Parts: sequence; C-alpha cells; structure tokens
Amino acid sequence: MQDEKKTDFKPYIPAEQKPPELTVTAIVLGSLLAVVFGAANAYLGLRVGMTISASIPAAVISMCVTRILLKRNSILESNMVQTIGSAGESVAAAVIFTLPVLFLWTEEGKIDSPRMLGIFLVALCGGMLGVLFMIPLRNTLIVREHGVLPYPEGTACAEVLLAGEKGGTGARAVFTGLGVSAAIKFFVDGLKLIPGVITAPIKALRTELSLEIYPALIGVGYICGPKITSYMFSGGLLGWFVLIPAIVLFGAETTLFPGTEPIGAMYEAGGASAIWSTYIRYIGAGMVASGGILSLIKSAPLIVSTFVAALKGMKDANSASEKRTDQNLGMRLCMCLVLVIMLLLWLLPQVSVSLPAALLIVFFGFFFGAVASRIVGLIGSSNSPVSGMTIATLLFTTLILKSTGNVGMPGMVTAITVCAVVCIVAAIAGDTSQDLKTGFLLGATPKKQQIGEMIGVLASAAVIGAVLVLLNNAWGFGSKELAAPQATMMKMIVEGVMDGNLPWSMVMIGVFLGIVIDILGVPVLAVAIGVYLPLELSAACMIGGLARYLTDRGLGKFRKPNPDGGVLFCSGMIAGEGLVGILMAVLTAGGIADKIDLSGALNIGLPGSLAVLAVLLFAIAKAGTRKAAE
Repeated sequence: MQDEKKTDFKPYIPAEQKPPELTVTAIVLGSLLAVVFGAANAYLGLRVGMTISASIPAAVISMCVTRILLKRNSILESNMVQTIGSAGESVAAAVIFTLPVLFLWTEEGKIDSPRMLGIFLVALCGGMLGVLFMIPLRNTLIVREHGVLPYPEGTACAEVLLAGEKGGTGARAVFTGLGVSAAIKFFVDGLKLIPGVITAPIKALRTELSLEIYPALIGVGYICGPKITSYMFSGGLLGWFVLIPAIVLFGAETTLFPGTEPIGAMYEAGGASAIWSTYIRYIGAGMVASGGILSLIKSAPLIVSTFVAALKGMKDANSASEKRTDQNLGMRLCMCLVLVIMLLLWLLPQVSVSLPAALLIVFFGFFFGAVASRIVGLIGSSNSPVSGMTIATLLFTTLILKSTGNVGMPGMVTAITVCAVVCIVAAIAGDTSQDLKTGFLLGATPKKQQIGEMIGVLASAAVIGAVLVLLNNAWGFGSKELAAPQATMMKMIVEGVMDGNLPWSMVMIGVFLGIVIDILGVPVLAVAIGVYLPLELSAACMIGGLARYLTDRGLGKFRKPNPDGGVLFCSGMIAGEGLVGILMAVLTAGGIADKIDLSGALNIGLPGSLAVLAVLLFAIAKAGTRKAAE
C-alpha cells in the first residue's frame, strides 16, 4: 500500500521541471537566518530551557523576502532558504543542552576554558553526521511512509510556501492563523497580560492538572490528529496521575535520591512539579531509551533494506539516471564523509576524543539520528525529546568509559563531548527529516536540500562558540539570568555516574514501563514523550487532537468538514508563535522585554486564559469546517 502511495503521489513541482533552487540568494539569505535563529535560540534555551523550531518561521520569512521583496517566483528557492535557515536552531538547541557543562567546570577550576574552535568543530562534526545519517533513511521515512508519518512541521512548511504560491483562500487561512497566534503569543509572553498556563491543583491525589494555551501546541495537536496526541496525553496522565501520587503518598516521610529532603516536604514546597523534575524525568528518560531501542530493533529490517538499496545505487552514473526528485547524495560519498569526520574527532586536539569514543559517537549518532528522524515524523521537532536521548547517551557513554578506566575529569570531559556530538546529530537529523518532507511535498531535489542543510550547519556552527562565550562572560551559566537547566542536569548525571550515585532505580522503572507498554501494542515513544515532558504540553496537544476529531466529523448539519482549511490555519498558528518567540528572544537579549512587561500593572488572570483558549478553539472550528451550502 505504501508503494502505491509513493507511485500515486505527485509533488507540486513535477520532476521534469527544474526551477531555481540552490542559488546564491538562497545560500546567503538562508545562512543569515541560520545565524540569527541559532543565536536567538541559544539565549532562549539557556534562559528558560526551551527552544523554538525555526523551520516554519524560516519558511514564512523566506517566502516573504524572496517573493515580495526580491520579486523571485521559485517556490523551491524559498524552500531552500528555510532548509538552510532552520539548521541554526537545531545546532543551537543541541549545543546549549551540553557544552555549557564545560564552562561550569571551568568556573569550578577543574578544566581550562573551552575554546571557540573546539566548540565549532564539535558543532560542525555533529551537524554533518546528522545530515549524513538521515540520507539513507529518506526513502524509508519520507517516501515509503508518506501518509503514515504526518511530519506536522514539515507539512506545515509546505502549506505555508504553497499558500504564498497560490494566494487566495489558502494564503488567507495561513496568514489569519499567523496573525491570531502572533497576537496571542505577544499578549501572553510579551506584555504578560495573560497567564500562559492554566493549573488546577488536585490535592486528593497530590498532583495537578495543567494546560498551556499557546497556539503552536494546539496547532501541532490538530495536525497530528487525535490518535497520536492521545498516546502523548496518556503518558502525561501516567506521570502526573499515577507515578507522582504514588511517590508522594507512599514516600511522604522518605528522602529518596536525587532528592535532598523528604518527599512530602518537597511536595509542600514545590508541588507536583517538584516531584516531576526530581524523579519523573528520570523515569521518562528510561522510557525514551527503551522506546528508542525497541523502535530500532523493529525497524532494523527496513533500515537494512534501505541501506542495501542505497548501496546498489552508489555509482554516480546510476544516480544521474534517477528522477530529479529522487536524487540523494551518493552513498559512497556519505560513507567516506562519515569516516573522515570520525578520524577528525579522533585526531584533532581541539576535540580530543579517543578512537573508541569516536566509534561510540558514530554508533549512538546513527541510532538516535534514526530515532529522532522518526519521532519528528510523529509529533514534530518542537516536541522531540532530544534531551531525553542525550541523557540516555550520556548514561551509556559514561558507564562504558568508567568500566574501561577512563575516570576523573578526562573521562567526564570525553563523555560530555561524545554526548554533545550525538545530541547535535539527533537534532539535525530530525530537522533534516522535516525539511526533506517539505521538499518531498513541493518537488524539491533531495540532493540539493542535503547540501543546503550542510551549509546551514556550517553557518550556525561558525558563530555558536562566540555566542556561548559572550553569554557566559555576560551572566555566567547556571545563574539566575541563564539557568541552563539541561546543561546543569547533564553535569549532575555525568558526575553522578562517575561517583556511583545516579538514581538507577528511576531509570530502570522507565525502561521496564516502556517494555510493558510495547507488549500492550501501544507506541512506546509517543507515551514516553508524554511522561518526559510536562503535562501542560501534552494536554495542549490533546486539545488540538480533539479539535481535529470534531471538525473532521463536521459540526452539525450547518458545518461540513474542511480538513485542508484547518491544517492551513494551524500551520499559520505554528508560524505565528514561532516568529514572535524569536522576536521575544531578541527583545529579551536587548533588554527591552522587561520594559514592555505589564503584568505588574494589569494581569487579566484565569478568565483571560480561558477566553484565549475559547477564541483559539472557535477559530480552529471555523477554519476546519465550512458552511453546508458551500
């Protein structure tokens, strides 16, 4: 059936046409966006622990600049701009999860200050491996699974670009969603007039039910649909309504590592969120690890067949005879580049990892690159648990290094370096996967997109080291201004494993929960993501999934389903929040955000949050349906 879908699918630009694609304009504009998105997201991630997917904002900006300002009319050139530009966010997100640990150790006087050249090489090697590992998986995940994996952000990018190409009602739906979302995001996070999270304490169960009202999450849930979002939400319920109450009720008087005070006192001081951040995230990381392993085992035959098919077409003469829309970078070139990068990681003194460590990078990089590529196909890049995969990599790598005698600070620095490269691999592989999906829908040339992704990696890697040094000199990582939550957690884990005091019981509970869920026939990764992420995220996605369920069935005899309109509108919502999120990061970095904060003078509170949610659902219902007479 999947082969039939592949045969039947017709991209927007036929393979026989060859419009401008990888042009000088696309390279320059895309590289500029990669630098801007990378720098802004590095600051945002270090401050609040979250980054913003740049694919859709890059698509909107590229469409506006190339078509409106530069008067160029190639949709594939606009797509190339967003392909290059979106790589910056992925590199930045992965770097800020890991490499600030080196700066923290420098402040403690344990190692010398990391050099910008070393950071550049780590980011560059990881990003290139991420692209290269995704190439042999393209036929499996993008082509053969078309219609199975939704790729919400990749699909949304295509819709944004197509709306700009076609104009008319499609463009109106996208830009209406963009405007509504941008206004809400600015009111919530800019002016701070409305709380972004609705929380209802449930004292009888020692937990709370929470829901974010951000448009992008609801839009992603709508695009993913009710089935996938229900898996995520069930994971959230498992974490917050089963595991947290059990821990608090049965261990109220117990001090359980990694906690430093009795669980009951911890709950009284910080609520259910304190229990989640101290214990549940370790369980979620174990579930993500087991889900990734199980997913890879199940996908192994398909992955092997993909490699075999790719190896058969290694010769350039054969690849040249393919249709334009089927051409990838040659497998021989990819394998040679992977070997060269592995040797560079081993031989360059600025990176300084041993040959076994370089082999670990290649092994874990391919594994989590494959897993990340599939996860983003299910739930999008914004909700991909890259940090969970990074934790799993750090655990295994540190254990292996410790068992082979690589202990102390040299072993920990090697573990963080391996972890950083693998984290970048997973982030870039997921981003490449989304971009190749967009190109598949539009009729782009995969080989040119893969080259464009590498250009974006190079541009963002060239500046990310300077960004880290500047931010650390300004405020210092781990400070109130730059909490760097993921990096401080990575530091705790690697030191905990080397010192033998990691909460393995929590991790193994997650591993076996994942196995049980798989035995029941439920997708482990989707549920594990719900456990690992805060409940308000999966709850917001569930609201979007329910909205899709209702609109796809119509709203009575007066309104009939209009799925395309709903997807276009929600694509615009994702784009609007992403653009304003980038703007807020810039305003915050420039010291302007505090000046527009009106929360002290006026805060509408819960009624405002409920009103925003009602407006969003009404707008989605209107866009996702049409009058029966039409």
